[in-house]
Amino acid sequence: MVLKVAERGRVSPFIVMDVMRSANERAKKGAHVLHLEVGQPGTGAPAGVLAAAKSAIESDRLGYTDALGVADLRQRIARHYAGTYGIDVDPERIVATTGSSGAFVLAFLSAFDAGDRVALASPGYPAYRNILEAVGVEVVSLEVGADSNFQPTPEILDRAGAAIDGLIVASPSNPTGTMVSRDELEALVRYCADRDIRFVSDEIYHGITYGSPAETALAFTADAVVVNSFSKYFSMTGWRLGWMVVPPDLTRPVECLAQNLFISPPTLSQIAAVAAFDCKDELDGHVNRYGRNRALLLEALPKAGFSRLASADGAFYFYADVGDMTNDSHAFCRRMLAATDVAATPGVDFDPGRGHQFVRFSFSGATDEIAEAAARLHDWLA
Repeated sequence: MVLKVAERGRVSPFIVMDVMRSANERAKKGAHVLHLEVGQPGTGAPAGVLAAAKSAIESDRLGYTDALGVADLRQRIARHYAGTYGIDVDPERIVATTGSSGAFVLAFLSAFDAGDRVALASPGYPAYRNILEAVGVEVVSLEVGADSNFQPTPEILDRAGAAIDGLIVASPSNPTGTMVSRDELEALVRYCADRDIRFVSDEIYHGITYGSPAETALAFTADAVVVNSFSKYFSMTGWRLGWMVVPPDLTRPVECLAQNLFISPPTLSQIAAVAAFDCKDELDGHVNRYGRNRALLLEALPKAGFSRLASADGAFYFYADVGDMTNDSHAFCRRMLAATDVAATPGVDFDPGRGHQFVRFSFSGATDEIAEAAARLHDWLA
């Protein structure tokens, strides 16, 4: 018997998860693996979140919530926009989601039809591309490089040719950690507004920057879809909770999709996450550690041979050009893991066309582990 497998399930894998599985298998065999492959804070949820979760477990039934999320959380997120960016956001436009992954699924399904064309930077987060392809949306890859700080520009969009229906911009970005300035973001938003292009702003690394703070697209338009997450700055990856701010025309479509696809986001995570916004000192301490790790690698990676790095102005990644060492980043990362027990992600995860010459290192872990990884890489390549 031969049964059909739907074409939408034949999307590319998220390679970083495959690398993590291989690294974990080595660790189970006794290897001291250093995880620089996965974009996950080395710390757990802040103390206030844990206390709120404990209280909820003891006192709350933890049943379903509204599909768009509990009112307390949506109102607290609205206060976050007022306090952090000076922007008033109606809580009715805020949607709690099952991680930012759930937000992207809801955003893409509500904003784009099969056959629409959505542009995104390459290198970029692979799940954008893979989710869009799974729902029948054509991906328009914008090949960006160091000359544009690995970010799209209106000029690059013009060179892309045919009309597009959507644009995804991430600042800070994954895998490069690069950012767009306030003026650059405003220019991209206006470019899209003038051409009826739906603007999707990935802001999940907001709060993790090493100079100027990140800007939100909401400063320039109420028509953008803005996605954020509790996984990165708030250090709550396994709680699977994110949010998005949607324009009024998408609120009901998103709600209907969320009702059918997810029923509601995890209730315990929603209740506990309200407390996350009151844990700023603890969370900023994590960002300070990322900054120390970044400074350490900025000195150590070039000495090990990784001299061509994206600027990493935010997030916790270095995207390294290894074209002088290999033309097969996947094989290079496998050799690195076998020889040093340092796990990193091949660039082909983020850029199928040119990523064979790039590797991404995450520096979100403990500083002593980052230092040990740098020493191992130096010894391997020296």
